Amino acid sequence: MSHRFRYFTPAILVAAAAVFAGAQAPTLQEQLTAQYKFVKMGSDTGGYSVVEKGTLLKIEKGGILGVPYSDQSILSTKYENGQVHSPNTTVSKGLGFAMKKFGKEQTTHLMAVGDKVYPTKIEVNEAKDMITIGIVACDTCNKTDPPTYMKANVVFQFAKGSLASGNAGQVEDTIGQLLSISGDDSQQAGDQGGQPQQAADQGNQQPAAQDQPAAQDQQPQQAQAEPASIDKGMTPDQVEAALGKPDKKVNLGAKMIYYYKDMKVIFMSGKVSDVQ
Repeated sequence: MSHRFRYFTPAILVAAAAVFAGAQAPTLQEQLTAQYKFVKMGSDTGGYSVVEKGTLLKIEKGGILGVPYSDQSILSTKYENGQVHSPNTTVSKGLGFAMKKFGKEQTTHLMAVGDKVYPTKIEVNEAKDMITIGIVACDTCNKTDPPTYMKANVVFQFAKGSLASGNAGQVEDTIGQLLSISGDDSQQAGDQGGQPQQAADQGNQQPAAQDQPAAQDQQPQQAQAEPASIDKGMTPDQVEAALGKPDKKVNLGAKMIYYYKDMKVIFMSGKVSDVQ
């Protein structure tokens, strides 16, 4: 029997595990890893750069303290009960002193609300009810020049015994309070790319002033056209036929998100499950 658990959402996985006798339910680590794509970084003589993008995340609360990606050290910021706890000054100064021993100056940076980052890892420690997510800044998204690719570890502290249940949905909600999934990194490029064509279209319209009555005749017909409709259960092809190509697609296995200018469409197992 072939078990394709890793392609389904946590809720479906739990249900499937109950149906198939003897099937082993996925661990919380496996469920979370399936929901986030990790960034791949590389380096050459010019420094570090993003080789393959990961799931783009947006920082929702300030206080995450990062260091340049080139540093061997890394700082951990704790998130507990809705509060961000930055590394204390003693740790930061001690790290700076250690770096000076190697002839380097330690640089730290507080990541701002709204900054975009990529996940680099996810580690689940059920014994301590902690989940650690490594992140690195998306410098092209944040318009950081020269790029430094600030990195940090974010430690999510949960109530005692809460991770043993393996409820990935609740865990993802908590993570989203600080690091929400963002899909708007390509919209600026798309808008800028469209400006020359718009200017060309406007230039082409000026000599055709005599055709304006014909265009006016078409307006009532356009006004009578039915508005686009998205219904629960529609496939990605049906959504694209109604709304056109999305600005951004985020593929998380069985969960997929289409981002449009003023909405996002969420698919579960290839069907529309929610529109926000």
